[in-house]
Parts: sequence; C-alpha cells; structure tokens
Amino acid sequence: MASISRADVEAPIGEVLVSADELQRRVRELGAEISRDYAGRSLLLVGVLKGAVFFLSDLMRSIEIPVELDFMAVASYGSATDSSGVVRILKDLDVVIEGRDVLIVEDIVDSGLTLQYLIRNLGSRNPRTLEVCALLTKPERRKVDLPTRYVGFEIPDRFVVGYGLDYAERHRNLPYVAAFER
Repeated sequence: MASISRADVEAPIGEVLVSADELQRRVRELGAEISRDYAGRSLLLVGVLKGAVFFLSDLMRSIEIPVELDFMAVASYGSATDSSGVVRILKDLDVVIEGRDVLIVEDIVDSGLTLQYLIRNLGSRNPRTLEVCALLTKPERRKVDLPTRYVGFEIPDRFVVGYGLDYAERHRNLPYVAAFER
C-alpha cells in the first residue's frame, strides 16, 4: 500500500452526503424496526471494528429489546480503498453464538467481499439467525450479492468519512457522513 502523506490526510472534506439529523432519524427508525422484528427474543449485536462503533452505539440505544454486544475486528488486504476479499480476523468474538439471534452491525458495505467472509465465518458457528445491518451501502461497487436486511442509506460511489468512517484514522469524529476529496 502506498504511504499516506500529511496533505492526503488533511485534504478537504467534500459534500455532506448524510447530515447528522438524517443519521439520527434513520438510526432511530432502524432501532424501532429491529425491535419489532426481534420482539420476544434476545439479540446479539456484533459490531465490526472500528468504523461501526458510532453507528452501533446509537443503534443499540434505539433498540427496545434485550441486546448483548460483542465485537470483531478484521483486516482486508488490498489498496486503501478496495478490499481484495482476503480477510484476517484481528479480534474474534468473545461469546459463543450457536443457537443465538445475531445481527452483524457494519458501517459500510462496499464491494461486499469482507462482509461475505464474515457471514460465512459466523454462519459456520450455527447461530439461530444471522442478519446484517449496515449504515451505508454502495450498490454500484458491489462484487457479490449479499443479504443486507437493514440498510441506513444508499450512497454514491464516493470515498466517505465521518460518523465512524475514516481516512488514515482521521475524521471518524465528524457527526455527519461526507465525501472525502483525496
């Protein structure tokens, strides 16, 4: 991977694609939908580190059924903006998911290759149900067809930062999602 210069990291933030108000409204809607769909059951939320942390935190506060929380961290090899689909687990789950209702909470589905790996990996552990909730999806970039039950927003094929998404570990703290003009 090419090195990232200071100028790259400090490039200007571009157009706001999803405002802070839109994010909060949609997260509440997703929380209500998940609460209805899993009523009477306990749900395990699996957050994909690091990008999903903001979304996961807000989402779980909007869910009105019992939830548990665990995290996975994965690394995809390839360029800075493209996943090769070759995935390495950096942090695995701490809990057993066999027989449980599991919801993977992801920040963005781009090519879908990393998420495809996670679905296969977690599916092999025999959960009762396994679904996906993604804050953002880029349908134009999809290389594999994935069952994404809950989607916050479809966005155009642009590199984005904010609300947990980063470029070189910067800009995660923005309260909105914006294009990053590299």
